Amino acid sequence: MTPPRRVLPGTTYLVTRRCSERRFFLRPSRVVNEIFLYVLAVAARRYGVCVHAVCVLSNHAHLVVTDSEGRLPAFMQYLDSLVARAVNASLGRFEGFWATDGSYSAVEPLDPADVVAKTAYVLANPVAAGLVRRGAEWPGLWTAPAQLAGTKLSVRRPKVFFDPKSHLPDVAELELTVPPGFASAEDFRALVSEALDGLEAKHQEEAASEKRRFLGAARVLAQNPFSRPQPGEPRFGLRPRIAARDKWRRIEGIFRLKTFLREYRQAWTARQSGASDAKFPAGTYLLRLMHGVLCAGAA
Repeated sequence: MTPPRRVLPGTTYLVTRRCSERRFFLRPSRVVNEIFLYVLAVAARRYGVCVHAVCVLSNHAHLVVTDSEGRLPAFMQYLDSLVARAVNASLGRFEGFWATDGSYSAVEPLDPADVVAKTAYVLANPVAAGLVRRGAEWPGLWTAPAQLAGTKLSVRRPKVFFDPKSHLPDVAELELTVPPGFASAEDFRALVSEALDGLEAKHQEEAASEKRRFLGAARVLAQNPFSRPQPGEPRFGLRPRIAARDKWRRIEGIFRLKTFLREYRQAWTARQSGASDAKFPAGTYLLRLMHGVLCAGAA
């Protein structure tokens, strides 16, 4: 059984979701960019999720978000479902859209410095993948450092898939906000910009030393959305749930996560044995919503 997620209000995450078989279903186009931005804006408002940064590559998407109300699973279910159905409709397909070897990945950066590092990682992703020399050249949905913290992105409801008579808004607005722990928007933008410059320079140097050329935006746009990169899909890799550069913060975070899993299993075992008053740890999500189990208060 997949270990339960710990879902606590106010937690910041790097969220990643991959397309089935690494296919290029999210290949940049006006329609795909509009669909993803529109659904993201609607989902963020509906579930109280604060969005800090976004990068949508051809076969996966990265988000840096803060789950203000402890509803990340519902937010991701809504986002994934609506994006999949809308993009599938634009491609004329009906099969599974997202990878099925688990769900989305949600990694918790433990300190503001880790949030900066993960945000820069997200924005440098097109360069790390050998697609463009600079993230700003990426033709897909990508939030520039200058846009972070305070920019409002507006998008009209896409004409593909969405019923013009539906309850969804004609125009959706996504405001990029400052993650917790930063003195100001300017401070966050400056730190991310500096970290991004360093990462892009590193990836450019690596490409030059290996004599690799960047694919370029034009060739990205010309890719077949049903194709995928070679070789096949990597499997059996690590699936971290926290990120911290500081060794002791990392150890502390791992200990808290292990404590949550141990207490969850103990409560689950007790409930299976008939103890309906078994108390689950703070951060228990699905059992609390669907079955009303008792939960400890958040620490």
